[in-house]
Amino acid sequence: MRDTPILVLGAGSWGTALAILLARNGRSVLLWGHRAAHVARLGAERCNQRYLPGAVFPDGLRVTADLEGALTVVRDVVVAVPLKALREVLVRVAARRPADLRLLWSCKGIEPGRQRLVHEVVEEVLGTDSEYGVLSGPTFAAETVAGHPTAAVIASASAGLARDFVGGFHGGAFRVYTAGDVIGVEVAGAVKNVIAIAAGIADGLGLGANTRAAVVTRGLSEITRLGLALGGRAPTFMGLAGLGDLVLSCTDDQSRNRRLGLALGRGRSPEAATAVIGQAVEGAGTAAEVDVLAVRTGVELPICAQVAALLRGDTTAEKAVDALLAREPTRESPADV
Repeated sequence: MRDTPILVLGAGSWGTALAILLARNGRSVLLWGHRAAHVARLGAERCNQRYLPGAVFPDGLRVTADLEGALTVVRDVVVAVPLKALREVLVRVAARRPADLRLLWSCKGIEPGRQRLVHEVVEEVLGTDSEYGVLSGPTFAAETVAGHPTAAVIASASAGLARDFVGGFHGGAFRVYTAGDVIGVEVAGAVKNVIAIAAGIADGLGLGANTRAAVVTRGLSEITRLGLALGGRAPTFMGLAGLGDLVLSCTDDQSRNRRLGLALGRGRSPEAATAVIGQAVEGAGTAAEVDVLAVRTGVELPICAQVAALLRGDTTAEKAVDALLAREPTRESPADV
């Protein structure tokens, strides 16, 4: 892995952060972005001033807008593009894929209109013969590259892939664990964004710390129920990709999903709130897909359902809260007797 360049797809904040981490650890890295003008600026300034200002590129990091050319000189590919662009990018990878391709993604969400988890999209486009895994956890890009202690997890069925990518990323203040539950990590990473919107709505309405804690806790219950129904494993949802990422996104305004919720709670429309944020807010699209999956699996997800209804324009923030409070009391856990 150290002798061959690693290709990072996506020159936003997190893709740039991942490329910097790898390069700091002595890896040769190619960072690809789809906009030639943006890539040219990255190369000239040796920094991503738009998305990650102040984080200087190490010497081992090069930038490119030539995806097909980059694929001819790599084996390992890290995908950090917004979920809405995932399938299109993977199709381009498939056309020039290395024979021994290994793929790691950090995208969080559910494919719009198809309700596919990321690994399902990967298998549809690239087949099932490539090794792959997912990187997730409570990781704000700016804090990660600033050297603040940060922990993440790589989940994969391939022990070799997980070991090698951990070797690439782990170092300094960035600690990486391994796991085998790809589905659980994916579901946790996707649905926590919807719950973060709900937490933001509650704070935007000024409902206080008690409410925020309730949203986080009951939100974790919803994540776990859906994750188990889709094939995830229970311990995953109490780990970095589950509870860890949920707490991060629900409690800090660096989270775009939380900021969207704050704006909604203060009376802004989804369109106006998203425009102000200026970057992809994955939870906004994920909420509708989670709503479909809830019906398909027969899993009750009341918080997610109210977020989806609010984003559709079917309710208001105040009415969504009233609907949740009007629910009949029940056991906290189905296992309770």
